[in-house]
Amino acid sequence: MSDTYYPPGAFYFTVTVLGSGTLFSLLTDIDASFQEVSGINAEFGIEPVTEGGENRFIHKLPKATKYQNLVLKRGVVTQDSVLAEWVGQTVGSGMSLPILPQNLLVSLLNESGNPIIVWGFANAYPVKWDVSPMNSQENKILTETMEFAYNYFERVNLGSGLSAAVKIAQLAARLA
Repeated sequence: MSDTYYPPGAFYFTVTVLGSGTLFSLLTDIDASFQEVSGINAEFGIEPVTEGGENRFIHKLPKATKYQNLVLKRGVVTQDSVLAEWVGQTVGSGMSLPILPQNLLVSLLNESGNPIIVWGFANAYPVKWDVSPMNSQENKILTETMEFAYNYFERVNLGSGLSAAVKIAQLAARLA
């Protein structure tokens, strides 16, 4: 009899920037920790085509895949953050600086902290940065939301041990 399967929890994850620049090698655990990740969504666009003489229905033909923006939410970081600096310089530059796209990985972790599913986002760049309202009548953590556009994403289910490391390296190579 096989082991009972339980779907993984959605609360233990990490975010990694696969930066080509040396600046991104300085990312810390603070830059990998987020309260929430959303926007992992893909869908076909649909083009309606009316066929002459056929009035019962309209053909729906698939178009290119559309992707939502990747949204990362975390408590505001008061220490040095390479990720926050990248987002701030990109969004805050008013297009006066070149946009530096990077590949991002979102990893869902198991109870041991090992990745079990990885989503790779190709050529991501910041498009929005939002800080939550500050209200003297509430006792809430100040949060920041970073939103990224990207070309496409790829999901990889990982095995265990060396197999997982090889699959992550292969995904990183495909995104490069």
